[in-house]
Amino acid sequence: MTLLPYVSREEVQRRLLLIFPDGTANRAYCTREIAASTVFTMLYIGAVDGTGHFAGPKHVVRMSDDQEALTSDASRIEYATAMGKPGAVPRGKAWYADNTREPIRDETLRQGLIPTGAVIDRKDLPTTSSTPRYALTQSFAALFDPNLVDSQLMENIAKWRDQHLTAEARARVALVALTKNTQSFLVTFPNGETRTMSPGPSSIISKQVIESFAPRFLKQPGVLWLSESGNKVVARDDILAKRIKLDIDPSRNLPDIILIDRLDSGIIIVFVEVVATDGPISEPRRADLLKLATDAGFSEEHVAFVTAFLERNVQALRKSLASLAWNSFVWIASEPEKLIALFDGSAEPTPLLRHLLREMKS
Repeated sequence: MTLLPYVSREEVQRRLLLIFPDGTANRAYCTREIAASTVFTMLYIGAVDGTGHFAGPKHVVRMSDDQEALTSDASRIEYATAMGKPGAVPRGKAWYADNTREPIRDETLRQGLIPTGAVIDRKDLPTTSSTPRYALTQSFAALFDPNLVDSQLMENIAKWRDQHLTAEARARVALVALTKNTQSFLVTFPNGETRTMSPGPSSIISKQVIESFAPRFLKQPGVLWLSESGNKVVARDDILAKRIKLDIDPSRNLPDIILIDRLDSGIIIVFVEVVATDGPISEPRRADLLKLATDAGFSEEHVAFVTAFLERNVQALRKSLASLAWNSFVWIASEPEKLIALFDGSAEPTPLLRHLLREMKS
């Protein structure tokens, strides 16, 4: 049997970082060193879909520099056969301790490479079987051909992403890429007007709130107030603010965005804080903003509070979780169709879970 040519483990990791850019779900599981070791080992032993050869975490943890140096097909096949057996002893110092098999299986494979379509898992084996069960998909393995370089490599990577990453995953990658843009950009309001915003993560989230959140979750949205980092006022509608008696004095501690929704039953005020690093709608912040609305004559039922983040797995969200206010919402720009409700059920009577489930499905 002739095995496919392969690249070094270092080159595998370099290519993984290109294949799975910032914004990819569980990117660390797909790109860190142990992921590179996993992909390299599968290439080394020829564990590619369609060949009939499969790898297990034990092949990865028993790989060594001494074994890596043996590049003949015979040496690669011998390693695949020998290391697949219980109690096998690696050649030289193994790359990882034996107990590293769990994170390889649970994180690198099951949460990283399998969901992206890079690796397949045999379905004809019991989940508890120790028989090797994983293989690279043919299209993914082809990205590590040593003859594939430069522009052709990037073109093939782009094609693979288009074919295997979900539309949501591709949108998330594109959104994260936008945050690295150093040029100012336009944000389009619901009424078609545009404003220029400075580059940066906060501005990108603000753009998504206005262009994606507002039309998706509001019936007749409008922008009453928009500011960006440094308290720079991007837009304000003084005429409408005076009409609804809302004091949007810039000297006050206003939120990043104030939206309105024009309904038959009246206007809903939506206070939005954009969080790239810090500053969510906390309990004190919610109380201050609620007072701003009630001073204008709005009842609490006509006031909403939203904290907007770029992604669900960012440090800013983890950092803010403990301080987020109850009876507020969390919106994630990379998952625009979804909304997290922080429901406070302390008021009597507390609704049953089945009632909340019905509301979620309605």
